Amino acid sequence: MRVTPGAGREDVTIEGATVRLRVTAPPADGAANDAVLDLLAAALGRPRRDLTLLRGAAARIKLIAIAPD
Repeated sequence: MRVTPGAGREDVTIEGATVRLRVTAPPADGAANDAVLDLLAAALGRPRRDLTLLRGAAARIKLIAIAPD
């Protein structure tokens, strides 16, 4: 996933094989990572506890695991 922190609005889009997330939270103290997980959980209709950030805590490209049902 490609993340844009500090955006004007929150949004999830799919462009080809890339999922793009825009969050309003700033990229400081993990606020953007928390916002990404919250936004993705809401978009998928899953609880936040089912998502785990595996890679990319300090990068725009992130790998997120989704727990099976």
